[in-house]
Amino acid sequence: MTARPVGLLGLNLGGPRTLSDVRPFLGRLFADREIIRFPGGRLGQQLLARMVVLARLGAVRRNYRSIGGGSPIYRLTLAQLDGVRRRLAARRGCTVKPFIAFRYTEPSSDDALRAMDAEGVEDVVVLTLYPHYSTATTGSSLRELDRALRRTGLAGRFRFRVIDRWHDHPAYLDLLAERVREGVAAWPAARRPDVALVFSAHSLPLSFIEQGDPYAAAIADTVGAIMSRLGRDAPTYSVLSYQSQTGPVRWLQPRTHRTLEELGHEGIRHVLVVPVSFVSDHIETLYEVDQLFAAAATHAGITTFRRTRSLNDDPAFIAVLTGLVEQALDAGSHEESLCASA
Repeated sequence: MTARPVGLLGLNLGGPRTLSDVRPFLGRLFADREIIRFPGGRLGQQLLARMVVLARLGAVRRNYRSIGGGSPIYRLTLAQLDGVRRRLAARRGCTVKPFIAFRYTEPSSDDALRAMDAEGVEDVVVLTLYPHYSTATTGSSLRELDRALRRTGLAGRFRFRVIDRWHDHPAYLDLLAERVREGVAAWPAARRPDVALVFSAHSLPLSFIEQGDPYAAAIADTVGAIMSRLGRDAPTYSVLSYQSQTGPVRWLQPRTHRTLEELGHEGIRHVLVVPVSFVSDHIETLYEVDQLFAAAATHAGITTFRRTRSLNDDPAFIAVLTGLVEQALDAGSHEESLCASA
């Protein structure tokens, strides 16, 4: 067992904590060709990014104001990682120190590396909080971590064990299926067969998929595994759609709000939205699903619109994350195990 603390580095996109943080957040997001590739190369990217930010800034600020004035993703990510720390301390006597590396807000990868160095951390478990791997999300965060190692002069300072995807982890799938059962159970028993499940994942530009990105296939695998677990409890209708498309590029289809409109026009009156690819509440759930999609559903004639509870810092989800981290800690031979249980 190592005498030094083990670092637990959580990767996520991040979000503005206050309304004044919205503009720099959007600027970093849309200027990054690793997540959205606008036409015209790097120069076109910078120009179009500025135009998109200026065009959307007022509306995006209003959206964040409607969910409390900022994203809760920092607070929830910290709670998730701290929950893993506490479970590992109780289960294995581990001294684990959690750190966050957000892609487009603080704390950045540079911040996290310097903090780990100051704490004397040498071994680090890197945990992506994007269950489904994409080069635009986890891939981008890992590349940024590599760049930050060089920028900070800390290259070679740490030993990393990386968890870069877990969309097919059995405990994770079990938990999502249970969320769906719980959501459907909110309807009277006689109505449950009529509930349409709308699985909604964060969209991705089609250019990534055309170049071999595995994200869409992984999302489909997760949805299929959830439906398999539901078995006889599954409603008769389900569909996979995508949300959060922004910018003048081609995105994965169909769009969730269009799907809701079509369901309403087809006579569907009861809908349960199941956000997949999201592990915590943020603008995509609190505003886009709870407000924007709810309004679209009502307009389309859907009378009962609900969504499944987010995972956030639910103890059952903390147990899933802890299991993933324990697998990384125990990777390799017994002598290489970190925080080995007594």
